[in-house]
Amino acid sequence: MIGRVQTSMSVLPDAHLILASRSAARRAMLEAAGVTIETLSVQVDEPAIRHAARQAGWSIEATAVALAEAKAKAGLQLRPTAIVLAADQMLALDDRWIDKASSIESLRQTLSSLRGRCHRLVSAAVLWVDSGALGPPMVGTAWMAMRTFSDHFLETYLRLEGPACLGSVGGYRIEGPGAQLFARIDGDHFTIQGMPLIEVLDRLRQHGVIEA
Repeated sequence: MIGRVQTSMSVLPDAHLILASRSAARRAMLEAAGVTIETLSVQVDEPAIRHAARQAGWSIEATAVALAEAKAKAGLQLRPTAIVLAADQMLALDDRWIDKASSIESLRQTLSSLRGRCHRLVSAAVLWVDSGALGPPMVGTAWMAMRTFSDHFLETYLRLEGPACLGSVGGYRIEGPGAQLFARIDGDHFTIQGMPLIEVLDRLRQHGVIEA
């Protein structure tokens, strides 16, 4: 699923930068960093990609990249003259992949399984134009140690924050009350929020998308 890589150091100066994601956190990160960007909602068969990756024995890093690339390609189908930035996250507890919760009950089960344990969170981002990828994938990893919170805290968290976290692979927003779930974090804050932003900004500068 890894696409061809374009090594040119610049792209068309008038090309429009698109974020192929509905993630408010990713858009907020970019805008806070001063990057003007338009978001575009794309449809990809994420369960099918994850299933194929599991069957092939791929790592969560490779799977996150494949998901991001699928989103980038879908974005280019809709906006073929754009520069498309896409990202995705994967989470693993030991060797078990944790998918996004589909309901409050499944979110309760996810957080209960992560409670008192350390999991690995991977964020991958890619930058594509119609002729291929602008450089290799950008991947960040964070190690997240959840504290042994009480059942009462979990229920309070689910009541106050649960619906807002159903779109998050780990069921938490680290920039919000989700920070209270953790005893220790080893990793980049931007990676946890959904994208290795420092690497993304560097890649945008390399290719003349933002000012160097």
